[in-house]
Amino acid sequence: MASHTITARTPGVFYRRPTPDAEPYVADGATVAEGDTLGLIEVMKTYREVKADAGGTVSRWLVENEDEVTIGQDLVELDT
Repeated sequence: MASHTITARTPGVFYRRPTPDAEPYVADGATVAEGDTLGLIEVMKTYREVKADAGGTVSRWLVENEDEVTIGQDLVELDT
């Protein structure tokens, strides 16, 4: 099985949930399709969705909820 890594397109704070008490957009081990929302990156109160650019199964998260991320930083690894 091949793997594919989703990276951050903007710097900011990464959130796996739409709100603090909501379930994560995607659970560990879940299958995602291209275009599915995986999380949000917030910078200066502007939120941008992080979308899957390929389909697959979430094999591991490379950042934690509320981690600061930089452009190009690896966020999640998918088994494709």
